[in-house]
Amino acid sequence: MARKKSLPLQSTEVTPLALSQLHIRLEFLEAEHKSLLKQIKRKRTELNNFVEQMRTFATEIFHQASPHVQKMAELDRDIHALFDEIFTTRKFGKQTIKNIEAVYLELQLTGIISPNANRKQFNTELNELFNNSEPESDFSEKAAEDSHQYWQAQQSVEESPSVGRTEDKRKIRETFLRLAEIFHPDKTRDSETQIYHTEIMKSINKAYQEGDLARLLEIERIQQVGEVIDFNNEDDLTRKCRTIEQQNQILITQYENLKLELRLVKNTPEGTMVSDSRKAAKKGINSISLMLKTIESQMNVISQIRDFVKDFREQKITIKEFLGGPPTPRSLDEEIMEDILEQMLSELMR
Repeated sequence: MARKKSLPLQSTEVTPLALSQLHIRLEFLEAEHKSLLKQIKRKRTELNNFVEQMRTFATEIFHQASPHVQKMAELDRDIHALFDEIFTTRKFGKQTIKNIEAVYLELQLTGIISPNANRKQFNTELNELFNNSEPESDFSEKAAEDSHQYWQAQQSVEESPSVGRTEDKRKIRETFLRLAEIFHPDKTRDSETQIYHTEIMKSINKAYQEGDLARLLEIERIQQVGEVIDFNNEDDLTRKCRTIEQQNQILITQYENLKLELRLVKNTPEGTMVSDSRKAAKKGINSISLMLKTIESQMNVISQIRDFVKDFREQKITIKEFLGGPPTPRSLDEEIMEDILEQMLSELMR
């Protein structure tokens, strides 16, 4: 029982115990802080690298495929011109003209040639069919729609009201003002220091405009201008813990936003192409080379169709043979690649 009575004596050391707890708390928060900064830096680098790969991949495709796409655009114009010539120079009965127009329309609806908005001589039934029909796979429209949805979703997440959003902005602004007070070029008269501070302020302003607290804190750490505290002062330690805890909450949000942005980018059609290209490369497959072969194959198909229509214009084949339809040795396995081709063609013709 005497030992139990001695317990109250421990209350005489309240201050050292509080300081010790604060030290432990501060150490934990600082470790979490450093970890979050590293994660954000890695995720930001991953995002930037992926976007750069998308840009490089698109540029390489454009340069390598451009001659083929231009050739296909020429074939497309040739086919339209041949049909215009057939309609204006050949004399047929109404039913035959209707059947020829049906063949012409089928080539457009199946995506073999581009739609002809200029010709308005189709009968009402065929016009309604054309206006009410959609291509089975419109990569260009889908790409634009998906991209819009992805970025709209991202914007919605970033702009949605949330508890502490105003507080986050306030903390970022406080950090910005603290750094600006130190590194504003007008704060020094030494020319070399002014040049140095000007460069730092560029980074500070950019980070502030982007709401990038991690970058502001990184600048603060590199320049060693953080708050000086007395580690034996309970108020200083409490204030420091509270500051880092608030910063960590903002950093967690920033990290989650970077993860979301990367996921959205990867889910765009362009991002999917890059991801698929990476997987193909691991299996020793050159996806761009494969794509070019598909383009060449498709170009040969369209060239055969062009020659088929040309033969009919020059009366080398009969109306019956023509109405039997042009050769279409297209493989259903190539539909996806044809969608990609359609997208590149639309980009080239802008």
